[in-house]
Formats: sequence, structure tokens, C-alpha cells
Amino acid sequence: MLTKTQAVDGTAIKKAIEGRDGKLLSSFYNDDALVRVIDRNNPPSKPREIRGRAAISIFWDDICSRAMTHKVDATIAEGDNLAFTQACAYPDGTKVYCAAILELKNGRITRQTVVQAWDE
Repeated sequence: MLTKTQAVDGTAIKKAIEGRDGKLLSSFYNDDALVRVIDRNNPPSKPREIRGRAAISIFWDDICSRAMTHKVDATIAEGDNLAFTQACAYPDGTKVYCAAILELKNGRITRQTVVQAWDE
């Protein structure tokens, strides 16, 4: 479990995402964090914005409750930034690919930008 002195890192992100642990994922965020999602329905000029840990928790609970697999392929850390790629698959074969960049402060996520593409 994340403690106040433990920084978010690639290993923790991988464990939480692949384990579909929405509670652990939401614990990585500052109370005033922002998640921006860019995809077909949310273009760069009007990204979906999820503000605050409470809303982010609902977001992760929804994703983690879906019958799908998640695999974190790569993580890269530099200073107060962490990036990762993720491949997901639904039971019907539909695939989703995601690239995310996290901005950290004191080891917690303050801002996340997600770019994702879905099979259509």
C-alpha cells in the first residue's frame, strides 16, 4: 500500500493497473489532481478533464470494473515525470492502446495526460 513517504513509480503503476486495483490507483493522486483524456471522442482541443481525487477514483473504479485485461508495456521515469504505455483487450477482442504522462509532486500524481486509441 502507498504510504505518505513512498513515491509513485513504474512498478507501483504496473501492479495497480494490471491488478485492476482502482483504489490503489486513486491513492497515487493528489487531492487536486487533474487527468486529461484525449481520444476520438475527446480531441486535443476539448479533452475530457477529470478533476480531483474523488472524481479520479470514480474514473478508475469504472475502468477497473470492466471485464478486460491491462498490460503495462513500458515505463520511463525522469525527474518528476513518469510515462507509460498500456495495451488493453476486451473479451470480444476489441483492443485499446494508451500512452500516459504523469507529472509528480512529492511522489504523487498532480497531472496526467492520457492519449488512447480504440479498435472500431
